[in-house]
Amino acid sequence: MSSPTPARNRTAAGLLTDIRTIIALLFTVYGAVLAVLGAAPSAEDLEKSGGLNINLWSGLGMLVFAAAFAGWAWLSPVAPAAPDGEEPGAAE
Repeated sequence: MSSPTPARNRTAAGLLTDIRTIIALLFTVYGAVLAVLGAAPSAEDLEKSGGLNINLWSGLGMLVFAAAFAGWAWLSPVAPAAPDGEEPGAAE
């Protein structure tokens, strides 16, 4: 078995940041679509939801969630550990 290379460690460490960014992008797109649809609800849509503009509120909630994930990814990036000569698990 070969020991992990520093480039492989950087890729694995950056994976979490990529996942947070992808989640933020997906929630931004879905939230924007729902917010646009909820901006001008029909009477039928409001009747179905008991008078609550559920598309608008769900879209705004998704946009807030996306902003939280984007902020988390931006403020707390995952940095790979500095190699100190011996990699964990290299003796296997």
